[in-house]
Amino acid sequence: MSHITLSQSDITIQIERLVKAIESSNSPAWVKSRIASGRMHPTALSRYFRHIEQMLGLFEQDDSYTYSEHLEAFQFASQDVRLERGPQGPVCMNEAGTGYLSYEESMNVLVERIRAYTKEVWYRRQDSNHRHQARKQEQDIRDYVDRVLGRYARTLVVRVDLYYRSEAQQRLRVEDVFDDLKRLVRAREHKSIFEHETGYICAVEQGDDVGYHIHAAFFFNGSNVRGDIHKAQLIGELWQCITQGRGYYNSCNHDKEAYGESCGIGMIRREDGRQRMNVYRTMEYLVKNDQHLRVLPGRARTLRKGAQR
Repeated sequence: MSHITLSQSDITIQIERLVKAIESSNSPAWVKSRIASGRMHPTALSRYFRHIEQMLGLFEQDDSYTYSEHLEAFQFASQDVRLERGPQGPVCMNEAGTGYLSYEESMNVLVERIRAYTKEVWYRRQDSNHRHQARKQEQDIRDYVDRVLGRYARTLVVRVDLYYRSEAQQRLRVEDVFDDLKRLVRAREHKSIFEHETGYICAVEQGDDVGYHIHAAFFFNGSNVRGDIHKAQLIGELWQCITQGRGYYNSCNHDKEAYGESCGIGMIRREDGRQRMNVYRTMEYLVKNDQHLRVLPGRARTLRKGAQR
């Protein structure tokens, strides 16, 4: 087992990888040697258990979270086998309830219970539910973009990605991200940066490498606002201020020439159908299915859209 302390985001991803590995295999995590000593030897699955104690610790907190199907399968299985902390790692009792199994034997019991959950209907239907939700959000975003772009002859579109520095990610909890997003949304009401804003889209997501982050787009009346690169910089600097230096940003507008004919940011004309399609594609990136949150605080919404002014 590893003694490296993982961030909350990394722990959830480790659990997901473990459950997916169990789902796609038929082997235990450890096998008993054929020789008389009966020592347990690792299999391909055993490497996914390096952070098992931190994985279990995720569910020992009092916070009210909604978990992905992978985390739920892990949580339910851990509770079913009644894992307890031991000097060599988590252990559970034998079927007769007369004594504790070894760490390796206990993890094999956990594997079998997780594997059973991955075969249940509620678990197997979640993938299609995610795809359905992503398609619905894509359509909602298209409708929203149509309303925003239809308001004025020209609309300035600004896209920024809002991240946390690696040292901040180490201590970052998902509710912290939503608190920071709330501060950003509220800042729109009194910061001059957002004068002539006509709408916004923000999505909280989670990546294997960058952890929790936010993809954001802001729309402005193109008759009153120009200089999209400067506007993106100001929004990014505001994010750094909101996060007290824990955050940093990437401005898509700084590199919009790289998008070529597919550019959906910068100045967009209402009557230009090709530009509108490009904006659709740019905004749909915000709800891609492969960076969904594995843990959600309460009933928080991962996607937020503003009311047009």
